Amino acid sequence: MSMTDTSPPPLGPSLSDEELMGQLAAGRQDALGPLHGRYASLVFNLAAQTLDRATAEEIVQDVFVAVWRKAGTFDPARGTFRAWVLRIAHLRVLNELRRRGRRPRVEPDPEGLRLASVPEPGPGPAEEAWCEHRRGIVRAAVAALPPPQRQALSLAFLEDLTHQQIADFLNLPVGTAKTRIRAGLQTLRAHLSPLFAGGLIVLGVVAVMHLRAQALRSDAALRLVTSSDVVPLRMTAAAGIPAETHGNYRGRPGVPLAVLTFSHFAPAPARRAYLAWGEFGGRWVLLGTVHRKEDGSDLLIAEGPHLKSRPRALKVTLEPLGTPHAPNGPPVIVWPNP
Repeated sequence: MSMTDTSPPPLGPSLSDEELMGQLAAGRQDALGPLHGRYASLVFNLAAQTLDRATAEEIVQDVFVAVWRKAGTFDPARGTFRAWVLRIAHLRVLNELRRRGRRPRVEPDPEGLRLASVPEPGPGPAEEAWCEHRRGIVRAAVAALPPPQRQALSLAFLEDLTHQQIADFLNLPVGTAKTRIRAGLQTLRAHLSPLFAGGLIVLGVVAVMHLRAQALRSDAALRLVTSSDVVPLRMTAAAGIPAETHGNYRGRPGVPLAVLTFSHFAPAPARRAYLAWGEFGGRWVLLGTVHRKEDGSDLLIAEGPHLKSRPRALKVTLEPLGTPHAPNGPPVIVWPNP
């Protein structure tokens, strides 16, 4: 058998929703595709009853990201997948309405397919237009930053990395990383000073960056794991590690993003962390930290220009707390498989 052809057999269309959820919880990320195909339009129609089309599409994305991340919590003994996913969608819609200051009046609805019409006590058309105008200016200012500055700011504010960690991630001197962050903030201040009298409201800009980056990352990751032409690279247990411990890497040539999923990880020893690595161009690159959940699983979305190419090797190692420059600790899972 080929060392690189380790993908599991395709899932049959006859599987029930609950069987697909069992596969998804077990690490078969391709099980999300059929579920998305069966229920995306239903979730969209539910959200579109009370929200605009663009927001309804975001709700669909949020719901299936939640299904993806929380597959292990689904219990078929408590009800069907259909009821479960509609309950998630219903809560997402309610949260969005509350965020907008709207109070929904829920009517009886056994199927959970309707939300009652809601009053609209919020700002009038003129104020809404001004708020949207301001949001557009902020989004445009962030998008217009030079890529090095935008990337450094994202790592600082969205990933909550230290200056040293940003420098390690970007393979830069610490001083250069600090300069890029400072230059990005100065550029934003210059662009937005006419809009925000008294200076830049940095937290507001960071919130916009966070929401936009989260949406873009989740959407790209969701497309990646539901795509039938993406073959996962399966990382298997290293010597001395329980055989059920494993992971999957999904990436696509030319796309600077990869999705890694992990299953059956044991708790990390004190003052140790699981770190995921990829070998690109003869150099090991840190992809991120595996934050083990109670069921031993995790999902990691990695970003960077190196991910546009296929990795030569992958591994997760157990390292001392900190940010090492290379994988030095004992391997936990690896690809290619030994």
